[in-house]
Amino acid sequence: MINSHPVINRWLTNRDRINHSLCVGIDPDMDKLPDTFPKTIDGMEQFLIHVIESTQEDCISYKPNMAFFEAMGIEGLRLLERLCKRIPDAIPIIMDGKRGDIGNTSKMQAKFIFDYFGADASTLHPYMGSDSLRPFFEYKDKMHFVLGLTSNPGSQDFEKKNMADGQPLYHTVIKQCIEWNQDYGNIGMVVGATHDELANVREIAEQLPFLIPGVGAQGGTYSHASDKGKNLDGLVLINASRAVLYPSKGISHTQAIHSIIKS
Repeated sequence: MINSHPVINRWLTNRDRINHSLCVGIDPDMDKLPDTFPKTIDGMEQFLIHVIESTQEDCISYKPNMAFFEAMGIEGLRLLERLCKRIPDAIPIIMDGKRGDIGNTSKMQAKFIFDYFGADASTLHPYMGSDSLRPFFEYKDKMHFVLGLTSNPGSQDFEKKNMADGQPLYHTVIKQCIEWNQDYGNIGMVVGATHDELANVREIAEQLPFLIPGVGAQGGTYSHASDKGKNLDGLVLINASRAVLYPSKGISHTQAIHSIIKS
């Protein structure tokens, strides 16, 4: 094993136990809540607890998307707090908040995610540079996934724009993260599964762990993300959200997971 970070060790243990690398994204959407649950905060809580209880033996990590909870107001954040306490300690929580602001603000963001919710990892915007990310990196026992090459169409606007050296901007971001990781040892990258550049990005960053969204509802395949996204430890976190939370009628959450990992 090349990297012995405690959160990475838990991911590797889970991967070896379940023999795949799927991360379940938790994106609660009242409009998609199954009819068997009341369309209330209590109904959403019942549903999400059911999802966790159904999938905890068959996923490497959970990734709550903060925006979906924030959209439900203060009760949504209280729900997120309760939900984090229901997730088994063996399964790391990636709090998907995509934070990164001026240093003092970023420090408060990190405090909220780690000291209040007790998350094990974060997602971060790199646009404002090192002083906006350092308050997160200084949580040495946590992991931090910096947006590198995302799966949305707008990645063309900035991420794929060529710099003066002829390389796209995302190359610069990834190389900078490699440099920062030499000091902190707790940095990963978000790289979308729908991009053909995934293998190229992995060649640039052989060891950084990748969090790969875009599998399932967005059209990416698990096999491609797994084959091209693993680091030197064989670790990759492949996220699926809607496809697991809201599968077709008659398909369980666990069946949805196994359908995805066969894709």
